[in-house]
Amino acid sequence: MKKKAIVAVLLLAVLLIALIPLFALRGAEFGGSDDAAGDVVAEVNASYEPWAAPVLETLIGGELPGEVESLFFCVQTGIGAGVGMGIATGKAVEATARQPEAVGQIRTMLLLGLAFAETTAIYGLLVSLLLIFVV
Repeated sequence: MKKKAIVAVLLLAVLLIALIPLFALRGAEFGGSDDAAGDVVAEVNASYEPWAAPVLETLIGGELPGEVESLFFCVQTGIGAGVGMGIATGKAVEATARQPEAVGQIRTMLLLGLAFAETTAIYGLLVSLLLIFVV
C-alpha cells in the first residue's frame, strides 16, 4: 500500500510540474528556439517567406504558448526514452532465453543502456524546465 501512495504522490508531482506553468505564467512572454531562429533568418534574408506552417498553430488559429511547446518536447523525450528502454529490455530477455549462462553480462549491459536512456529523458525534462522558466 505504501508503494502505491508513493507512486501516486510522484505522479501528482509530475502533473503539477507540467501544469503549474500553464496557469501561473498565463500572460508571460515565452520565446523559444523557433523564435530565435526566425529572427536570425530575418536578419540574413529579409524577404524569406516560410513555406509551411505548424499544424497545431494552424488548427488553433494562433501561436502555441512556449510552455505548451516545452510540454510537447518533454513528452516526446519521455516517449522516445520509453520506447528505447522497452526495445532494449525485450532484446535482453531474448538474449537471456538464447544464452542463459550469459545472464550476468546481459544484465550488466542492459542496466548500462537503460541508464543512458533514462539520462536522455532526464535531459529532456531539464531542457523543458529551462525553456519554461529561464528562456
